[in-house]
Formats: sequence, structure tokens, C-alpha cells
Amino acid sequence: MDEKNVKIKDIRNIGIIAHIDAGKTTLTERILYYTGKVHRMGEVHDGNAQMDWMVQEQERGITITAAATTCYWRENRINIIDTPGHVDFTVEVERSLRVLDGVVGVFCAVGGVEPQSETVWRQADTNEVPRIAFVNKLDRPGADYQRVIQQIRDVLKANPVSMQLPMGSGADFHGVIDLVDMKAYRWDGDTLGAELITEEIPSEMAEEADESRQRMLEAVSEYDDDFAEIYLEQDDVAAVDIRKYIRRAVIAGQLVPVFCGAAFRNVGVQPVIDAVIDYLPSPRDMPAIKGKTPAGEQVSRAADYEEPFCALAFKVASDPHVGKLIYLRVYSGKLNSGAEIFNASREKRENLQRILLMHANKRHKLDELAAGDIVAVVGLKGTYTGDTLCAPTAPMLLEAPIFADPVTQVAVEPRTQKDQDKLVKGLASLAEEDPTFRVSTDKETGQMLIAGMGELHLEVVIDRLEREHQAQVNVGRPQVAFKETITRSVVIEERYVKQTGGRGQYGHVKLCLEPNDQGKGFDFQDKVREGRIPKTFIPSVEQGVREALESGPLGGYPVFDIKATLLDGSFHEVDSSEIAFKMAGFLAARRALEKAGGVVLEPVMDLHVVTPEKNLGDVLGNIEMKGGRVTMVETSGDTQVVDAEVPLATMFGYAGDLRSMTQGRASYSMQFRQYSVRRVKKDGAGSERKGGKSLLVAGLTLIGLIPYLF
Repeated sequence: MDEKNVKIKDIRNIGIIAHIDAGKTTLTERILYYTGKVHRMGEVHDGNAQMDWMVQEQERGITITAAATTCYWRENRINIIDTPGHVDFTVEVERSLRVLDGVVGVFCAVGGVEPQSETVWRQADTNEVPRIAFVNKLDRPGADYQRVIQQIRDVLKANPVSMQLPMGSGADFHGVIDLVDMKAYRWDGDTLGAELITEEIPSEMAEEADESRQRMLEAVSEYDDDFAEIYLEQDDVAAVDIRKYIRRAVIAGQLVPVFCGAAFRNVGVQPVIDAVIDYLPSPRDMPAIKGKTPAGEQVSRAADYEEPFCALAFKVASDPHVGKLIYLRVYSGKLNSGAEIFNASREKRENLQRILLMHANKRHKLDELAAGDIVAVVGLKGTYTGDTLCAPTAPMLLEAPIFADPVTQVAVEPRTQKDQDKLVKGLASLAEEDPTFRVSTDKETGQMLIAGMGELHLEVVIDRLEREHQAQVNVGRPQVAFKETITRSVVIEERYVKQTGGRGQYGHVKLCLEPNDQGKGFDFQDKVREGRIPKTFIPSVEQGVREALESGPLGGYPVFDIKATLLDGSFHEVDSSEIAFKMAGFLAARRALEKAGGVVLEPVMDLHVVTPEKNLGDVLGNIEMKGGRVTMVETSGDTQVVDAEVPLATMFGYAGDLRSMTQGRASYSMQFRQYSVRRVKKDGAGSERKGGKSLLVAGLTLIGLIPYLF
């Protein structure tokens, strides 16, 4: 199909989201096969899935980076982003949801709504992305379709409506009943599920199907008065009306249609592709994107070719063949390759050299990009994640995505002198790609620190440094990214006076430092009376305060959630300067931190463990030993599910601990919850050394790359 002939109303920009191992990539591989995009199904467990193209993904059997592709179904173009399920790579989900119009949420029929399912669902809520759901793995023992639907309602606070019923369960699962067309569907195993066999509903399920259909129609009528009128007046509501009004409710965020199947066994995939077309919105169905002009005025762009060009750079990647790739979601207008564009975020012009339609890591050259497209471009050297690109004649700035701060860090150094340049260039390239990966230098030890979202995140970074950038490195023991904050308000007056015979330095400030709301970061306010301090010196005071907060008095950790207010001060007409007021602000903030009741904050994680019942006592005891707090224990089939809050500092190497306790029969997942005041343990696991950094930070002696990352 010629992509140039596709209208905006026939485009679907969707993402596949779920907890790790729910079957996202397996579902995506089937979608690509049945739409004719590929002629061979790749399998995650074989390491040959089309969308898991990175070596690290193939070796681990997980998705690490969001991969984009395009396929066609029923004269519609579907742009798909397959996202990771592991919490360490949640940035890939966040930036993908920022630019998508719809989502397919995949749930395991056995595991149900798992922790990362909640995380990605909340991310979709935040971005107001319409959703449909696919309950996968109904061929597994213990699968329960109705239980998963109830969990979607109870845990995710959504309004699921069942569109299908499974025929059989576990090993007996063999097809589905469609509640809109009231037909039974089976899939031919000889054609790898490509041939759909339509039958009448089995007599033993006819009554259940009728009742389920009525519940579906009642659910739709509750959210749409127009449909309620049709439902009351007509004995048999037409399928076309059902689809029309369900689509309307989905786009409004009122309903989540639920489908079922077993993607690995090639059962139930085509109805999901149909549902993407029938129920998820096109770019035309979504509200116009809003932004601001350079003058600060509100402006919007509709999904229309005639509007001025506007796009968001949501991902940066390095390609060994073409260099720096910038992934764009185009919201309005059209643009040809070679055109000049304006980066409104950085106020600079760049030339668009090449436009590429991506299929994982494969590329197809395009002559133009247009509203509704998700493409990659080459040539934008000064563009980064979150930047707004627009027409030079109609500049506008979109709201940039906000990403979480890293919680785990390690020290790295080159093994040899020749690795030094490779390491620096490799780290710069990886930091450019990943907004949650940070590189810094410890001011006390001079060591280079890399920080990320977890042990697996940093392990993959080290692996990529060595494979892609040929930089051999030594790696330190994983450590926690602690923070500091204050508990009370302090007012400090500080004069910075320096006289050396000629022109001196004079800066005088009166500063109030007080706690800010959790997660609010740093706020600076100027309340100086007119003329007491010239306005040109105020930014210097703020800069001095910011630099003082880079290293707190308790352990040298960054200080967060602080509100600084400049109350008063004075200046000297000759001796005052920007550096003098910067030093005054710095010294005032340092003195205030020492008197403001500082506390160390540590990252606390949500821990989710699924364990055999006979090992429950050992698991609970181990969590308590690590300073954790159990929040829930419930039975799920023949296993026990444990939820707990645990300090990250005690959780390094937990995978090995859990394997030993349960003989490898338990599984777990862990994700960041919040920063909390650090609780010091008597056994030393969380102890601090007076007047210095914690033992975890002090233990930065570099060692070889041995099993400290896992």
C-alpha cells in the first residue's frame, strides 16, 4: 500500500504496554505477520523477534528500548511502538505515551494486573491516552479471564467492558466468542493462525454469550445517552452502532474494551488489530496540540496538512550507519527532506537532511513527513529529547516530557589509557539517548559516576559501552542515589567582603531557606525591596544558592525540595559584582543548611513477590530483615503474592537471595515509590559514618566487572 495515499483519519498511532513477560513483543510480532509486514514470526525466547533487535534484548529475552514500526490493515496505516515492560526502562514508555493516540494494554491471564501494569497504566492516565485491553496467555494453567477484568476495574480504576468470551481455558482454550457480531472464532493451526474460522456459538455457551452481550450493551448505554435510546428502542442493536458508540466512549476515556487470546499460540490476534482500527482514535480524533509562542501566547495546531509544521522530538538514538537519529511525532503540517526547521526549545535553525520510516532498526527512506506521522530524521545535530520543532515562520513551544531522577549509581573508570576517550564519547552518546541516565564526577574522590533507574539499567549501559563503543571499563559496587533535604525554616544574613588594595568585592544578602513540598524541587523567590539589591545581581544569588545545594552537609548528597527566598541585602556602588553576590548566596545557603535540621532521603521501592506458599515465611522474614514493610499478602491460585515497601539500599543482589530461599521457584519485580527519610539500621546495612559519606558511598573502590551488578 502506498503510504502517500493514506488520509489522516486512517492513521492509528498506538503503543503496546504491559508488565514484563505479559507478551507485548509476541503480540506485536503476530500483528506484523498477519498484516503482511513480515513473512516470518520472530520469537522472544529464540532471540529472533523483529522488534527486539538489540543484542542485549536478544540475550536477555526482554525489551529494553521502544521500537517503532509501521504496518497496514483494512486500508489503514498503524504506527506501532513496542515498549519495554521492565521498570528500569520506564522512560521508554513515558516518552512513547507522550506522542501516542492510543494504547493496547496487555495483561497475563494468570498474573493479572501486575506492578508494572499499574505503572504504565498510570502513565497512560497522565497523558490521557485512550486504551483497549488484551488478556493474553489464556492457554496457561490457572488462567482466569474474568478475574483479570475485575482487577482492571478494582486496581486500575478503569471501566472495562468485555468484548469477547474465551472458549475453554488452559490447555483446552481454542477460540473466542465475539459479543458484537455474536459469532465464534477459531484459528487454523496449519496456517499459523492466519486463517480465521467463523462458526456459530456453541449451544452450551449461548446463554452465557447472550448475558455477556447484554452487560456490554448496558455498560455502553451508561456512558452515552444517544446509545441508551437506541438500546431501549431496538430489540437487536446493529453491530455498526455498537462499534460507533463504543469508539466514542473509548476516545472520551470512558470505556476500555477487553479482548482475549493466546498470542504465542496465534489465537485472538486479528480481532485486536480490528479493534485498533474500530475503537482507537486517529490523529483527527484527538484535540489540537497546544503550546506557546515565543511571546508566551497560547496557540494550538490541529492535525491538518494545511497547518504550520509542528513536531515533538521524543527519542534520540545512535545508528552505526546514519549517525544520530531523532524520532519525531508530527502534529501538523508537511515538510520535505532538505527543508529548514526551527528548534523552538533551543532557538536555533537546522536542516532536515533525511526522513526515515523505521521498522525496529531497519530504515525506509521517505521524501516527506506529514501530520500524524511517527518517523525518524537525520541531520538535526542540535536537537534532543523533548525539543519542539516547527516552521520558522510560525514558532511554537510544546510542553517537554518530564522524566524521573535516577536512583542507582556506580563508579566507572577506563581500564587503560586508550579507553579514556572511548569511555567519555560513549557515555556522552548514551546520556544523549536516555534522559534517565546521568554522568557526573564525585567532587571528593574525582571518580566518574554513572546513575540510572536500577541495576539492570546500569548493567545494560556497561554492556553497550563495551560492545558498541569498544570502551573497556572497571565498575564499582552499586550504590544508592541518596538525597538530602531540610525540616525547618532558617533565615541567614551573609556578607561577602574582600578587599585587596584595588577594587574589592562586596555582596550582602538575607536569605530564608525552608522545606518545599515533596517532589517540587528547588524554588527561588525575590522579595527584596526596590533598590536594595540591583536586579542584575539577583540571578547571581540564585546561582550561588543552587551550587550550595549540590552537596549537603550530612553526606555530600544533593539537596532537594528546597524553597529559597531572598529577603533583603545591600550593595556597594563600586565593589559589588555578580561574583560577590554569587559567593554571598552560596555562603548563606551553606550556613542555612547546617542549621535547618537536615535529613538524608533514600529511595524506597515497591516490591512485588510471587512465591510458593511453603516459602512464604522465609520471604516475609527476609523482607523484615532488609528493613521493609509488608503491605499485603494474598493467595493467587497455589502461590502467595507479597507486596512490600523496601529501602533500595538493602536490595542489591535480591535476585540471588530469592533464588536461594525458594529454590528458584519465586519471582519478583521492584519499582521506585518515593524518597523517604532514611532509617538507620543497627546492623550497619544502612549506617552512616559521622561527618562523612555513608559506607555505601565511601565504598567506591573500583573493582572489575564481576557479579556486583547482579
